[in-house]
Amino acid sequence: MSNQVTKHILTLENVRLSFPAIFQPKKFAPTDTKSSYNATFILDKKVNAKAIATVKASIDSLIKEVFKGKNPGQQKLCLRDGSEKSETDGYGEGVMFINARCEKRPLVVNRDLTPLTEDDGIVYAGCYVYAKIEVWAQDNLYGRRINAKLRSIQFYKDGKKFGEGAIDPTKEFQVINDDDESPV
Repeated sequence: MSNQVTKHILTLENVRLSFPAIFQPKKFAPTDTKSSYNATFILDKKVNAKAIATVKASIDSLIKEVFKGKNPGQQKLCLRDGSEKSETDGYGEGVMFINARCEKRPLVVNRDLTPLTEDDGIVYAGCYVYAKIEVWAQDNLYGRRINAKLRSIQFYKDGKKFGEGAIDPTKEFQVINDDDESPV
């Protein structure tokens, strides 16, 4: 592979933000040597069909150009099916997701382009955003993959926060009858 990196810059509109580490870098795996910024974007298969098609076309183009048509495998692509994380808020059969990361803090702005910080509390897991990502091919000693680099995020609108669903007591406990009391 040549030293020139081929990348495609794409805009994702009206997608849900998940697992945001966009204000403070963090390590995501025990083997990570560096901390990085990260976000996952959830794309509804109907609402975001055009964006999904654009991302797929970008991935296919990079596979042809960089890997001479040899697909590195579904698990090594930045665009994945939501059914892989069906137990996680926001994921499931009707969505796709893209994980994007970067080493330098991404630009995060409000609707009016005002820069946002973590303390503003405006951007959170579950809100809707516009995002700019770079889809690129990796071919090095760490393997062959199609990755997404996080460039910027713009808050679009509120959504139900992930991880704040009501706890069902019947899944947590059993009914305790008066007869079930044990001596202390």
